[in-house]
Amino acid sequence: MTRKADTMVPDLLADPFAERSRTIAQERFQLLGGRFQFESDSPQLLRLVDSAYSGLPPHRLSTVAPRLRVRLLLNAPEQPRPRRGSEPPPLSMLSGAGYLGGATNSSNFVLLSPSERTALVVLSRRMLRFPHHTRYEYIEFAAFTLASRCQELVSLHAACVGRGGRGILLMGPSGSGKSTVTLHCLLQGFDMLSEDSVFVEPRTMLATGVANFLHVRSDSLRWLGKTSDAAAIRKSPVIRRRSGVRKFEVDLRRGAFRLAASPLKITAVVFLSPESAGDRSLITPLSKSDLLAKLTIAQAYAANQPTWAAFCKSVSGLNAFELRRGNHPFEAVDTLRALLGSRGR
Repeated sequence: MTRKADTMVPDLLADPFAERSRTIAQERFQLLGGRFQFESDSPQLLRLVDSAYSGLPPHRLSTVAPRLRVRLLLNAPEQPRPRRGSEPPPLSMLSGAGYLGGATNSSNFVLLSPSERTALVVLSRRMLRFPHHTRYEYIEFAAFTLASRCQELVSLHAACVGRGGRGILLMGPSGSGKSTVTLHCLLQGFDMLSEDSVFVEPRTMLATGVANFLHVRSDSLRWLGKTSDAAAIRKSPVIRRRSGVRKFEVDLRRGAFRLAASPLKITAVVFLSPESAGDRSLITPLSKSDLLAKLTIAQAYAANQPTWAAFCKSVSGLNAFELRRGNHPFEAVDTLRALLGSRGR
């Protein structure tokens, strides 16, 4: 005799998509110019949200901040690996943030709807073993993409530091010293906006970001010697990037670091070069055409977005430079301090 439970199919269940499942908790943050609501059925995932966004200055880019919603779901426990020749794992129904869907229990994915200002993140329980990847590749990806698309911001792979409400975009390839220069700027009292993801309103050139962590390689600490700053950084957790590089993950919300209290007005763009200045000047001005050419190469994703033309029009009126390596990062810091004290062309 066949049991009744064996004959049931998902479309006959009372709640096949788990639309009536309870959200155990919510977190709200004023973040990247938007009012984010994170909701989840998992306390572990909400702890990752809190570790990423609690304690950050609330940034506004307009008088009315858009309301953005991110729902984080943890998949059901994974089934034992099937024997060879057996059936594939069944589809698990799910819902959230206005979506209906289905996936196998081992799936990890993100769905975004900028028009609805919502995102759905679904993660397997195995991902809880990789908190850095979960936060960086799923939670931050959803939040950053929603904020940029809903507010028509230019999404840049760059660092940004500033003083007195003015900011400088720092760009450069891996190995150019961007994290090292950023670290020394912070130690010298600069305001931190973001380490590697900056979002710019293309017409006003106001920039926002998330100043939660700075990732520093151990060899960058040689410039600090046996100082209390170096000792504090060495106590930070170590994360491993997918490239294999290991870095200290320094929480900038702890200690005496200055976080930008509001969006910064971008006044200059600096491309960091891994080349030593030697006998040459540390800094070289860039023409408008060189600036736009370098930006298009360095920011391939942003250059394909609808906001790029407006951004290029605004950024072409700013000071732009190439900054080579000196004998010590302090030389770069002094150069950036001077740029922040100067006005436009």
